[in-house]
Amino acid sequence: MYFCRNFEILSHTKEYCGSMKKGFVLIMAFCAAMMLWTTGCADKKPSEPIEQHDSIADTTATDTLEQLISEQQMPKAADELFDDFIFNFAANRKLQFSRIVFPLKKTDGKKVSYIEKKQWKMEHFFMPQGYYTLIFDNMKQMKLVKDTSINNVVVEKVYLDRKKVKKYIFERINGQWMLTGINTNAMYQNTNASFLAFYQKFATDSLFQVNSLNNPVEFNGPNPDDDFGTMTGEIAPETWPAFAPELPAGFIYNIVYGQKYTEGTQKIFVMRGIANGMEMQLTFKKIGGKWKLTKLVE
Repeated sequence: MYFCRNFEILSHTKEYCGSMKKGFVLIMAFCAAMMLWTTGCADKKPSEPIEQHDSIADTTATDTLEQLISEQQMPKAADELFDDFIFNFAANRKLQFSRIVFPLKKTDGKKVSYIEKKQWKMEHFFMPQGYYTLIFDNMKQMKLVKDTSINNVVVEKVYLDRKKVKKYIFERINGQWMLTGINTNAMYQNTNASFLAFYQKFATDSLFQVNSLNNPVEFNGPNPDDDFGTMTGEIAPETWPAFAPELPAGFIYNIVYGQKYTEGTQKIFVMRGIANGMEMQLTFKKIGGKWKLTKLVE
């Protein structure tokens, strides 16, 4: 798992976990298991990136979460906020099958096909890994996560190694979120293509990573020399190994809440824990035509 370091819980954690409670009644019972699951790692970063698989085998934690959620009826209020809905959708088999418009249209490039209900396999999305990732152009776009007026959301699964992006299209129909289609396209067609290509190399090539650091990198987070302390300061390239987080490399997720991306000169890459309130933000800016990490917040 990627939240291996002793991350400091950010000030908005209570608000985030509060919204999670709306989505599933017994989530607090699962939080303890998730805390152990997502933090039981070594302190040191492995020399090679952790391998990720498209199909992740069900773990005990995943089965426990699905059981807890499937035993409860999703509150109507969960349809107001997409985040509350998607966690239920990804863990409750009965709910998932009832919230898909079958036959589901599937577009892969120019090829169009349809998935019948009997052909659909349960999609857990990011639940097995215990966290999800987001990409924003600026801090203002991050507020869309809490916007209850949004009626169209796209969950992107970005296959960095395959250079493809699978988009799960959700629409709110008659007050209920429904999966209405799946589109798969080449990564170069994505608005974030330039950044995604950069990110893949940044996450897998340690030398490239160091060369892609702004000098210095702003830092706000836990003190690596004090398990209970925090610090704010700057990171020089030569001290980066002590701060470098583990980053997903095979594939990542991104949720588009309606934010309109531009090529731009800034991207904010966010990693959020599902049940433990942990969060990390990496801010990248294009300087001299090259992406550079300028800020790390844990």
